[in-house]
Amino acid sequence: MPSTDVKDNRGASRRSSSVDTLSSKAAHLKKYVITLLKLAIPAAIILWLLSTLDRDRLWQLQSRPKDWGRLAAAFVLVLSMTFLGFFRWWVLVRALHLRFRLRDAFRLGSLGFLLNFVSVGSVGGDLFKAFFIAREQPGRRTEAVATVVLDRVIGLYGLLLVTSAAILLSDIHQLSPAISAICRTTLVATAIGSGAILIVLMPGFTRGSLVEFLNGLPKVGATLERLITSLRMYRSKPLVMVAAVAMSMGVHSLIVLSCYLIATGLFANTPTLREHFIIVPLANAAAGLPFTPAGLGSFEFAMALLYAHVPRGGRGDVAGILVALAYRLITIAVAAVGVVYYWTSRAEMREVIREAESS
Repeated sequence: MPSTDVKDNRGASRRSSSVDTLSSKAAHLKKYVITLLKLAIPAAIILWLLSTLDRDRLWQLQSRPKDWGRLAAAFVLVLSMTFLGFFRWWVLVRALHLRFRLRDAFRLGSLGFLLNFVSVGSVGGDLFKAFFIAREQPGRRTEAVATVVLDRVIGLYGLLLVTSAAILLSDIHQLSPAISAICRTTLVATAIGSGAILIVLMPGFTRGSLVEFLNGLPKVGATLERLITSLRMYRSKPLVMVAAVAMSMGVHSLIVLSCYLIATGLFANTPTLREHFIIVPLANAAAGLPFTPAGLGSFEFAMALLYAHVPRGGRGDVAGILVALAYRLITIAVAAVGVVYYWTSRAEMREVIREAESS
């Protein structure tokens, strides 16, 4: 009888091991399929947009002299925009008196920016930055992670403010029902965001029953808890918050200016700078949706659509997909800065990515 029990136990162990192996293989297969879709869908969108371009327009673009000075200036602006974003995060971290040098912000910021392009798995730039800075702040991990969450929220809020200002200072909402609906949605989102920030910053809000309910929501509860925690920490630092929002608006303004320089460097008849302040932020908002890695495909689609509908007065000759791709190439070139940091800390990066993927 004992020998029979041993055989049964061995058989059960083998069956359990086989099930675990199959589950592991299924998980890996699912990961590969998701990765393939993340690459295939944006590629299909971009190829379709390129196929719709008029060949005569492409020939004219090829034969037309390029303004390389403007294109070089666009690269400088994108580089400046990226570094300003890193500096904004450093300001938010230092406001909580965490040990964090400016060069640390540039190091982790560059690595996170690089991962937004090369990482097609579950670990994006923000998640990597959150795990990395948490490792470097063992006694204050909650505060460290909260700075990453708040930095992302402030970036989105700055985008809404820049777009809303452009809408209110122009009559762009009168162009078409579709554009009008987009503009109204943007203004409403900005108003809701502003109201929510004011309410959250009110004394007592961050410890009420509503906060407990929000923290208990599935999937988003943990993120909301971190955000509310970070807002609680910054309640006594209004100047830091104002400065961070101002820098965020500066970041998005630099993106607009860079796309404007790209368009004028490639094409003769381009939308005005004011119209670019509508086109580019709205396209960036579309790119912020979590459908494709780094907004690949969604940003290009939105740029092509908006360049076709927003300009007036015969300035609709710009192929938005080409401007978007040129901007994308510049951002990839800027992201290459992170490669230097990657090669100097490969082992540590792989360890952090494994921790993030297993969390």
